[in-house]
Amino acid sequence: MSEVGSKNKENGLNTVGKDIRALRKSRAMTIDELAAALNRSLGFISQIERGLSMPSISDLRAIAAIFDVPVSFFFGEKSGDPAEAKHIVRAGERRQIGTANTGLIEELLSPDLSGSFETLRCEFLPDSESESSLQRDTEEAGYIVSGVFEIEIEGAWHELKEGDSFRLAGEPYRWRNRGDASAIVIWTVSPPVY
Repeated sequence: MSEVGSKNKENGLNTVGKDIRALRKSRAMTIDELAAALNRSLGFISQIERGLSMPSISDLRAIAAIFDVPVSFFFGEKSGDPAEAKHIVRAGERRQIGTANTGLIEELLSPDLSGSFETLRCEFLPDSESESSLQRDTEEAGYIVSGVFEIEIEGAWHELKEGDSFRLAGEPYRWRNRGDASAIVIWTVSPPVY
């Protein structure tokens, strides 16, 4: 294998492992708990998280189900310059989280989930809303790029338009978009939850 091919393979292993570790930590799950949920050994999970081995597709499906992310989340390997991988996300290479079925399509703007926060591009589809109230042990902020976005925080609804922003610090919230156009929101979450 060429040196470049070897580096790309290594970067892919490291990215999947780092993402799994970040997902596990964001859910306050121990490595033992993840191993038990997968019916795998602690060493198996440790090797994956350290980028020493790659899980099978069936293991990735099981991991995705545990963390409620699509399997495709783990295949967002950047096809461009490996030197950019830690810092740059090109527009056509964003990893998608979520589907149109939920009324919310999210794209990861952060290069990976290994930092202290994640940034997402959220598209709230027309005539959609969250099924229930959400509450996370996180600090979150959003900036409305376009459209009209409504958010309920502690029982009060707020209508936000282009240029408006908000912050959450663990409060329960719900969202909706009653308009006929998508609402685009740049959303930052600390610590990462995906």
